[in-house]
Amino acid sequence: MNTYSTRFSTDEWALILGGSSGFGLATAHKLARHGLNLCIVHRDRRGAMRRIEPEFERIRERGVSLLTFNRDALDATVRSEILDAFSETLASEGKVRVVLHSIAFGNLKLIGPEAPAKEGARARLAEALGIEERVLEEAADRLFEEGCDALQGLATGPQYAADRFLEEEDMARTVHAMGTSLLGWTQEIFKRGLFAPDARVLGLTSEGNAVAWKGYAAVAAAKVALESVSRSIAVEMAPYGIRSNIVQAGVTDTNALRVIPGSAYLKAQARIRNPFRRLTTPQDVANVIYLLCLPEAAWINGEIIRVDGGERISGASR
Repeated sequence: MNTYSTRFSTDEWALILGGSSGFGLATAHKLARHGLNLCIVHRDRRGAMRRIEPEFERIRERGVSLLTFNRDALDATVRSEILDAFSETLASEGKVRVVLHSIAFGNLKLIGPEAPAKEGARARLAEALGIEERVLEEAADRLFEEGCDALQGLATGPQYAADRFLEEEDMARTVHAMGTSLLGWTQEIFKRGLFAPDARVLGLTSEGNAVAWKGYAAVAAAKVALESVSRSIAVEMAPYGIRSNIVQAGVTDTNALRVIPGSAYLKAQARIRNPFRRLTTPQDVANVIYLLCLPEAAWINGEIIRVDGGERISGASR
């Protein structure tokens, strides 16, 4: 039995796209603790299900209904099939209170070859100390890996593919997956009359929407597209009771971050800059998403809300 107080009706649901890990899974747990039924769409290999199924079972143990679909959320035909099955479960009473877009599927390639590196601080420091640069490099790499973030400038830099660069098709797939696919789901849910009278459409962005990280061009473009789509939903669907907002998370140690070349350096920079000297967690983000779903947040619409402990506005460098 669910022992948590709730502000949600028992016939209300959250639809989470990308809910088997990271922000999506953390949000699923948070909303379930407060009595919201869940429909989770994810795309995972069979081997990953050994980790995921226990997470889903924990959600069910909280006394809420849970539907899961391990299918391709980016395929329009599959989307219709999922919503057909979802509609049968909702019947005449159930409504979608929350849609969360948490799909992390994109290309992480440079747009062109890197320029040759110039002599850096490590070589000069090794010379000044009278030691081989290799010795200094090995020590800096080891200590950086152990968590000494201040050594990021001396540690070996991230390695990028020297012969595979971002192509137009890569860009198009990424922008659709992590950006504009939110629109198709929102339109289809609306067309079927499944939204609750006070519904929330939410997506996730990052600081890469405004700054350039190497290898992040396609994902950055997708995030900007997602934000634009969200603003349009916020304006055009407000008369139907639908609010749309984007959460901008700080650097978070998720599976999606770890596949970014140089992610260790992004994490080190974030910890140095963040006023709290730590990374954002999926739980931090899930807590704010929950708050945005409450009736008291009904007047927040069309916004990008930072959840980063002040990381974005901090000028600290050490």
